[in-house]
Amino acid sequence: MLVLLASAAIALLVSLLATPLFVRGFTRIGWGQFIRDDGPQTHHVKRGTPTMGGLIFIVATLVGYFGGKLIGQDPPTWPVLLVLLLIVGMGAVGFVDDFLKISNQRSLGLGGWAKVAGQLVVSVLFSVLAITVPAGPDGRPVVDVTISGVRDIPWLDLAPWGAVGGILFVLWITIINVSAANAVNVTDGLDGLATGSTIVAMVGYAFIAFWQSNQSCRPGGSAEENLYRCYEIAAPLDLATLAATLCGALIGFLWWNTSPAQIFMGDVGSLALGGALAGLAVMTDTHLLLLLIAGLPIIVTGSVIVQRAYFKATGGKRVFLMTPLHHHFELKGWAEVTIVVRFWIIAGLFVAAAVGLFYFEWTIHG
Repeated sequence: MLVLLASAAIALLVSLLATPLFVRGFTRIGWGQFIRDDGPQTHHVKRGTPTMGGLIFIVATLVGYFGGKLIGQDPPTWPVLLVLLLIVGMGAVGFVDDFLKISNQRSLGLGGWAKVAGQLVVSVLFSVLAITVPAGPDGRPVVDVTISGVRDIPWLDLAPWGAVGGILFVLWITIINVSAANAVNVTDGLDGLATGSTIVAMVGYAFIAFWQSNQSCRPGGSAEENLYRCYEIAAPLDLATLAATLCGALIGFLWWNTSPAQIFMGDVGSLALGGALAGLAVMTDTHLLLLLIAGLPIIVTGSVIVQRAYFKATGGKRVFLMTPLHHHFELKGWAEVTIVVRFWIIAGLFVAAAVGLFYFEWTIHG
C-alpha cells in the first residue's frame, strides 16, 4: 500500500509541477496544435496551443511508479513492465504522428495504414511477451491464453489448441489494444474530455486489481474456489499501483488540460491511454469488461461508424450534425464545458456499472 500511495503522489506532483515547464518549452519550439478547417469553427481559437502533452503524463507515470518502488524497496513486476511497454510503445506511434502534423502544419500526420501498422507492431510484441515471459519462479507466463469476461471464461481456453490457440489469442489482444487506442484517440476532441474519462477508468481498474489482490488464490485451494471465488492474477497489487499512478499523473495534467486548455495531450497521449486501458484489461483478465470501462470512448467511436455507414447507405444523409459525437452537441449550441462534464458523468456511470458487475460476479460464488 505504501508503494501505491507513494507512486500515485509522485506522479501527481511531477505532472502538476512539470506541465507549465513543458508548456513554455513547447511554445518556444513551436509545438502547437493544428486545427482542421472542417471541424467546429469555435476551435480555431485553439490554434497554436501546445500539444504532445501526453509526453508529460507518460514521464510522470514512469517516474512515479519507479520512484514508489524505490521508496518501498519493492522490485517491479513483469505484468506492470509489460503494460508500461505498451503505453510507451503506443505513445511512440502517436509521437511520430504528432511530430509529422507539427512539421507539415496540417491535420494529417502518419497515413491511416501507417499508424495502424505501428500500433500492430507494438500490440503483437506486447501480446507475445505476455504469453511467453514467466511471471514467477513456477515458470507460468504472465497471462494464460484464455479469453475473459469478468474473469477467465473456461470454455474459451485456447491452450488446448496449441500454437493455433496462441496465435488466435495474440490476434484477440491486438484487436483489443488497437480498438481501445483509436477509441480514446477519437474521444480526445474537447478540453479535458479524454483525460477526465480515463481518470475515472483508472479508478475502476485500481479497485478491480486491488480487490483481486485481496482475493488471490491460495496454494492448495479447491478447484471450485480457484475457478470462481479467487483470482489467479499475476501481481494484482502492482497493477493497482500502476492504475493509481496513471490516475495521479492524469489528475496533475488535467489541472492544465481543462477548459480553456493550456496544453493538449495529442496522439502521443491518447494512444498511450488506450494502450493503458487495454493492457490493464489483459493483465486483470477482464477483456470483455473493457466494453463497459471504456463505454464512453466506444460510444463516441460508434457515432463515427454510424455516421459514415448511414452517409454511404443514404447517399449523403447524416444522423448527427457532426462526428465524433461531442461535436454534434457543440453544433447544437452546448457549451464545451457542459459537454465535457456530462460526458464525464456518462463515463463514470459506465465504470460504476463495470465495477458493480465485477463485484456482483464475485458475490454469486462468494
